[in-house]
Parts: sequence; structure tokens; C-alpha cells
Amino acid sequence: MNALTQFVKLLKDGKKAFKTYPVVIGSGIAFTLITIIRIQLDWQYQEPYNFLFNCLHLAFAVGGIFSLSLLTAEKIKYNSKKTSIIANLIGVIAVGITFVLLYFWSGILNEGARYTRISSIASARSTVAIVVSLLAFTIIASYPKEKSNIPKSFFMAEKAFMIALIYGLVIMAGTTGVARAVQGLLYNDMSEKVFMYLATISGFLAFTIFVGYFPDFSKDTDDPHRKVAQNQPRFLEILLEYILIPIVLALTVVLILWAGKTVIQGIGNPFFILSSIAASYTLGGLWLHLMTSDYDSEIAKFYRKIYPFSALIILVFEAWALITRLQDTGLKIQEYMFSLIWIVALVSAVLLIVKKSKAYKTIIIILCITAVISVMPIIGYHDLTVTMQLSRLENILKNQEMLVNEEIIAAEEDLDEDVKVDITDSVDFIAYSSEKRELPDWFDRDLVKNEVFKEKFGFEKTWESYEQPPGQYMSRYLTMPSSVISIKDYNWVINYEFMKDEAIVFEGKEGQYEVYWDQRRDGGIPKFTLLLNDKVIIEEDMNKYLDVISEKFPPGENIESQPTVEDMTYIIETEKVKVMLEFREIEISIDPREDRINYWLGLDSVYLKEK
Repeated sequence: MNALTQFVKLLKDGKKAFKTYPVVIGSGIAFTLITIIRIQLDWQYQEPYNFLFNCLHLAFAVGGIFSLSLLTAEKIKYNSKKTSIIANLIGVIAVGITFVLLYFWSGILNEGARYTRISSIASARSTVAIVVSLLAFTIIASYPKEKSNIPKSFFMAEKAFMIALIYGLVIMAGTTGVARAVQGLLYNDMSEKVFMYLATISGFLAFTIFVGYFPDFSKDTDDPHRKVAQNQPRFLEILLEYILIPIVLALTVVLILWAGKTVIQGIGNPFFILSSIAASYTLGGLWLHLMTSDYDSEIAKFYRKIYPFSALIILVFEAWALITRLQDTGLKIQEYMFSLIWIVALVSAVLLIVKKSKAYKTIIIILCITAVISVMPIIGYHDLTVTMQLSRLENILKNQEMLVNEEIIAAEEDLDEDVKVDITDSVDFIAYSSEKRELPDWFDRDLVKNEVFKEKFGFEKTWESYEQPPGQYMSRYLTMPSSVISIKDYNWVINYEFMKDEAIVFEGKEGQYEVYWDQRRDGGIPKFTLLLNDKVIIEEDMNKYLDVISEKFPPGENIESQPTVEDMTYIIETEKVKVMLEFREIEISIDPREDRINYWLGLDSVYLKEK
């Protein structure tokens, strides 16, 4: 079957999906139409309805994927007109319930914001609902047992996604290319919204290809496409068997060596590095175990046999790292998620040892349960982490006698650096992570502001300092503080809100002035030039100024002090004029590996006085 015939077949399958999964495709159509409406509306007109549109988007996404699982289950179990109608109605109700829950209970209005937005926890719960529905679909599609199993069903879903993704990207690239040709050759004033429409429609077509790729799951029906969809192509078998399995085995050796090093030297790696590696090994290892469950090669058998046992060994030391981390920082989102992954990995390893390939269904169910737990009230990441950090902060403040009768008392004497770091860390986490949650009377969300924090606690925010690894990229970013500048000594002010390449010309008492600011786009040293009556009276690069700034605020160092107004201004004086350059932002970045230093001076204003 050639590529064109295959593509036409996929489009026909997508058309067939309208009849097989009406609520699923209907949700896709509604999602696409809402997206088109949002594209059509300019931002100033869309902004008041942004919350409504987001609620609708999430409702149709959740309802559509939920209906995919539900309708598949109905076809496998019953496959009757009556049950099909009921299943589709339940799908419609799911869309409606999701929208109502989001619209009436997920809104949050931040301080200073004009309009309501969807809370992060509501978005997370919607995402979990979609993920759980997809995982449930892989279990449902594995029935009846004589036609399929979990690994084949899981691969079929992945294959459908990848095929849909590839065709969707090709459709989008092709249509966009044609539109660009029309814009360049025939109609130069074509709106950029056209390309957004094309991308949206391409996404919808990809979704219909994804849904339409699945075989007919109807009861007592033997669709030959099911076998094709479930079989792994030879190139994938080679990729998994001869490339990925050796890579994961090598990673296993590295992690076991790390475990041995940990016993001797203790835990020395940053937790975020450990957590990302551990999560990749755990979830990736489980996925690879599932994908190669039917392989008969010796290396595949060896991997399936050794993975659960090596995972158990590594999990012991990961638990040690987690406990150490919790003692240092308390429970936060990263630690919470790592804990859930650790639990899933532990249970999965035990199940794979005991039940082998029969454990896959149970593992997927455990994954679903864990995902749901992570977004539940009280015990989910959103609530439990804030509760634990509040408890941690309260204990620290009480130990330092800074929380008396439910009121924060500023520290009377200098605290240890570690205590300052712990207080800063907890305060910022609680303030930023506690949306839509009631907090104790003694905790004010305004504590996240530097001035309020210093007033309440008696010291400035303090962050943990890290040694910069040799050869690593370093930078320093400074901004103009909110303050007052006296300009009584100056006659003129030039606003440089946007970087300008051309000269700014104006008439002064002594004649015509031309002001040039050369902000080097290659990261080089900027230069200021001033001409009077076509004569250069100032031509100075910023080397002297940058020497002073670099010495006071070295790149790559965690310096608590912030720049003053004087730090962010530079005065140049001659016999004829006095000029003050005011910078709104300064960035100096160093990359030792490239032996390169980049400078950015964001010039805000130039003040000039004629003498």
C-alpha cells in the first residue's frame, strides 16, 4: 500500500470515527471552533472571555477523551443501539459537568488582575482526568483477551498517536507553505491569523486520524486492522531491543554504582538531578518492560528479569536521598511527586517479580490511582505540601521565638544563615503555592514582597548559595530599583524605552545635538556618542562603567545586595555638557566553555545639561 493510498485510508477512517465516536469527534469540533473564535478575536476583546474559553476547552478535552474510553467499553461489552445512546449521553453529561465545575469553582482572581483565571489545581485535575481516561482506554482496548493484551493495546494507542502526529505536522507544514507562497507572491497583506487557522484545523484532522486509526472494537466483530495496529514494526523491535535496552542496562549500572558511592560518601548530588534521573529510570524502565514483554531474545529476557530487582536496590537509596531532602527542606511539590513515583516504582517492581507480565494491568490501575491522589483535596500536592510547609515554618519561628500568640515578631538579633534560608524558602513556597486556600491569620501573602518580608521578620530574604561548577555558564542580572532621581541639574531628557539605531536630534542653546546609543547586538560593549553641530564631543564605550559593575556584582555569585539608583546610572562630564545615562536593566553573562562574555545594558533615559 503506497503512501497516498494509506493517507486516503486514514482520512476515511477519520470520517468513520464520526459515526463510531460521535461525542469524541463532536468534542474535537467544539474545541476547534472555540480555538478559531479565540484567534478571530483580538486580545483586548478576548481577554474578558478568556476564563470562559479556557473552561470550555478543558471541558471538551476531558469529556472527549473520557467518551473515547466509555464508548470503547460499550462496544466491547454490549454493542447495542440502546447502550450506545446511553454511553453517548453520559459523554455529553461529562462535558457539561466538567464545564460547570470549572466555571463555578475553579476561578481565581489574583491581586491586581482584571479578570478571573483558572486555578493551577483545576488545570492539573483536568489533565489527570485526561491521562486516567487514556490509561483506562488501554486497559479496555485489551479485551477480549484472545484478541489482545495490555502491551499490544498500549502500543496500539502509541502508534495511533505517532501516526496522527506525523500526518498532522505534514498537513500543517504543507498548508502553511502554500499560504506563505500566496502571501509572498499574490497577497502581501494576508493576516497572520490565517496560519493560526491552518494550524488549528491541522490539529483537528490529526485528532480525527488518531481516533479513526483504532479498529472496530464491536462485540463479536473480528476487525483485521486490529492485528495490524497492535503489531510492532521490525525497526521498532530493533530500536528497543538493541539500542534502548542496552542504554537502560547501562543506566542501571550507573545507578547501582551511585548507590555504592552513596554508602561510602553520602548523598552529594542535587536533589533535582537525582529526582529527574530516578523518574526517567523508573517510568522509562516500566514502559520498556511493557513494550518488550513479548520479545524472545536473550537480552530482552535478561532485561525483564533483572529490571525489577535492580529497581528495588536503587529504590532503597532513593528513599535515603528523599528522607535527607525532607529533613532539609520539608515536603514541597518536587519531593511530593518524587514520593509518589517512588511508591509506584516499589509496588511495580514487587508485582513484576511476583506476577511478571500479568502485573501490567494492576500497575496501570495503580498509576491511575496515584495520579488521582496527587490532585485530591487535603492529600494532594496542592494542599498537603502547603500544610507541611506551614507546619515547618511555624516550628522554625517558634523555635526562634518569632511567632508569639499567632503573631510574627521580628528577630531582635541576627539569625543563623541556615535559619534565614529556611524561612525565606518556606514563605515564598507558601505564598506562591496556596492559591484558593485559607491560610492562618499570622501568615500574610504579602510576605512574598521584599519590603513586607523585611519589616515582618527583621532581615532580608536570604537564599541558599551554590558553588558555581567550573566551566559552567554564569550570569548576573540587575534592575533599576523603585526610587526617586533628582533631575534639577539637567535641561533635557531623552527617553530610550525602545532600542534605537538612528540618531535622536534636538536643538539646544548651543546648537543641534545628535545622540547615538550603539547597543551591540553581538553582545559586545555598547557605546554612547554625542555630537554638537556635527562635532563629536563625547564618544565613550561602557568599559569603565562595566568594570565597576562587574566588580561590585560579579556574575555567577549569589550576592544578596541589590543595585542602588547610583549603581544603575553613569555620568559623563565634559567642558560643554554633563550627561547621565540611566539603565533600567543590566545583564552580564559568561560562558567559559565558549570563552565569551556578553553584555546587555538596557538604556532607559539620557539626561543632558548644557554648561
